[in-house]
Amino acid sequence: MTDDPVIANLLTVLDANPELLPVRISVIELLAARGRHAEALSQCATALAQDPVNAQVTALLQRCTAALAGGEAGESAAVAPVSATSPAIGSEAADSGYDWDAAEEQVGDIIQPAFVNERSEPYAEGDVGLFERPKLTLADVGGMEHVKQQLELSLLGPVRNPELAKAFGTSARGGLLLYGPPGCGKTFVASAVAGELGANFYAIEIADILNWYTGRSEYNLKQVFRTARRKAPCVLFFDEIDALGHKRSHLSGSSSLRSTVNQLLTEMDSMTSDNEGVYIIGATNHPWDVDVALRRPGRFDRMVLVALPDPEARVSILRHHLKDRPVEGIDLAAVAARTENYSGADLAQICKSATQLAMADSIRTGAVRPVRMDDLAAALAQTRPSTGAWFESARNVVEFANNDGSYDELAAYMRTRDNR
Repeated sequence: MTDDPVIANLLTVLDANPELLPVRISVIELLAARGRHAEALSQCATALAQDPVNAQVTALLQRCTAALAGGEAGESAAVAPVSATSPAIGSEAADSGYDWDAAEEQVGDIIQPAFVNERSEPYAEGDVGLFERPKLTLADVGGMEHVKQQLELSLLGPVRNPELAKAFGTSARGGLLLYGPPGCGKTFVASAVAGELGANFYAIEIADILNWYTGRSEYNLKQVFRTARRKAPCVLFFDEIDALGHKRSHLSGSSSLRSTVNQLLTEMDSMTSDNEGVYIIGATNHPWDVDVALRRPGRFDRMVLVALPDPEARVSILRHHLKDRPVEGIDLAAVAARTENYSGADLAQICKSATQLAMADSIRTGAVRPVRMDDLAAALAQTRPSTGAWFESARNVVEFANNDGSYDELAAYMRTRDNR
């Protein structure tokens, strides 16, 4: 256990979601900044097992190794960052719960939003998360017709036809939760929705929110929503929302993270917040871990299953990942037919491996040899579907935890898989 509340919060998140590499990197950076290099090295080993060529983790590994060898004298003295909004952030007042709202009122809008990172540098607007205006639309999403229909019904239709929506007592307010197995394009779909609406796209991960000072995580979250409202129309996208909005019943030892969940509930609540023009989309692989209060009306009250890509989507994904590479004699439909249980990420890996095989052959001969069907066949033989464990968990939820019908769509999808 650690006495640092933010590291404790992040480790709690990692216990439930060990695949969240950005969160693990944040833990490594925090541990290294506090001179706890042995613990940081242990986390580096876990991170490199997930992504062996991650340059950021490799650099942190070298830094911690050098520090343990005496190459970074004095690094163990942690330096408290200084906020652009308050000179008192490095003082004891900050650790005991600095009044961020009061500080914000003093400085006004001159330096908003004033996100602070671990390196004592104030963020400019948009530095937290990804802020962009996507050019793609749902027409660029191959296949997935059921997902598109659901998006049209639950979000796009009410936005485009406000009078009709009002007549039928519906609206686009609240949030939309995209869920499904990992690597199936939830982020891509959310970005396409923003493009469809001609809106800004603001992507947020948990590492963008959590901060080790008491009250700072809640402040960061508040600033995210304020920025999104100022940039409306805006699609505010929370990736891995289960990590940020984890069930509070599971956070009994982490009061700070519970407060962050409560802040998220407040920001989404239509009774206390004006989110006109802000379309909130969350993505998760584990919707059953999301706090039930976040799925009440006015919050993430609509769920859309983004399942494994269908044949048309698989062709589109394969084409995308091969489009800038020399190819010859590729039958995308034939490859798609052999990859029924593969996620989009799995298909990307197959294309990458096939390209590496062709490149290795080209290096041996000294001449460019395009990617061919036999390369894809060899790559396919080396790549197994990665979503098996997810479907096992989903099956348990469908069979034993679907009393309220929340996962009827998932249950129907799994029945079609079983009948194939």
